[in-house]
Amino acid sequence: MKEMYTANENRYDNGMKYERCGRSGVLLPKVSLGFWHNFGSVDPYERSREITHYAFDHGITHFDLANNYGPVYGSAEETMGRLMDDDFRPYRDELFISTKAGYDMWPGPYGNWGSRKYLMASLDQSLKRMHLDYVDLFYSHRFDPETPMEETLQALVDIVRAGKALYIGISNWPLEPLRFATQYLKERDVPLLIYQGRLNMLNREPIEQGILDFCAQEGVGFIAFSPLAQGLLTDRYLNGIPADSRMSKGKFLKESMLTPELLAQLHEYNAQAQSQGKTLAELALAWILSQKGVTSVLVGASSTSQLEKNLRCVATK
Repeated sequence: MKEMYTANENRYDNGMKYERCGRSGVLLPKVSLGFWHNFGSVDPYERSREITHYAFDHGITHFDLANNYGPVYGSAEETMGRLMDDDFRPYRDELFISTKAGYDMWPGPYGNWGSRKYLMASLDQSLKRMHLDYVDLFYSHRFDPETPMEETLQALVDIVRAGKALYIGISNWPLEPLRFATQYLKERDVPLLIYQGRLNMLNREPIEQGILDFCAQEGVGFIAFSPLAQGLLTDRYLNGIPADSRMSKGKFLKESMLTPELLAQLHEYNAQAQSQGKTLAELALAWILSQKGVTSVLVGASSTSQLEKNLRCVATK
């Protein structure tokens, strides 16, 4: 029989800081937990439990998912459903749970992109997998150039009005469609809560493209994903490619990416971090949190010790 989980009674006094999300009533932890990797059916469930317990016990209230996180597709949400049943049901109102739809999820023409049919069906499936009546936040996971923006956005509005999500987010949309979406949602009294974008010291596109400035001006929150560039902004690759690393598996990170120029850049950042008494990862996370308009940073974790290290950026910012 599983031991019952009781959350740390000091979870909100453990050093976590909370930031207002744009011009909303929502406060998000400066560090949020992403389920992109390490929470799928290929990962040990007990390890997922340990990581989420540690996160919540240290003030991380925001768990970020998507329909196709795993692997296999849907299995990270299934893990979340087990966690709700085993541990987190008593704490549901303390949690801010998000999911998304927009990338490939099931075969055929209705399991991808941004149609009303796909978004509605996907969220219904996600709620079943996670054993939830609603999510706090539902995202359009990417911009669909073929579907009218009005169709995608009206589906998001109707999802909120149906009580299946409390707030709406957008991820990976270019600036001009983001402008349109922000106005469309505002006019229908379902304001855009947050934008999720890839932001790190090696990829500054949301800053360069004006997305971060636009969000700050419009009162939209911003949450950064891939803050450590999938491990490049850690000490993991400073001396070559470890056999057990994500790059050695070659799915999201390719060995060809680690050019001499990039390696020199990483060593430069590492020296900068050491001069400040930080690790490269702490420097990278703190850099994101120091950017004007950033609400929270999404971290992944394959162990509680890794999460503990990532949480140091809250204190060092």
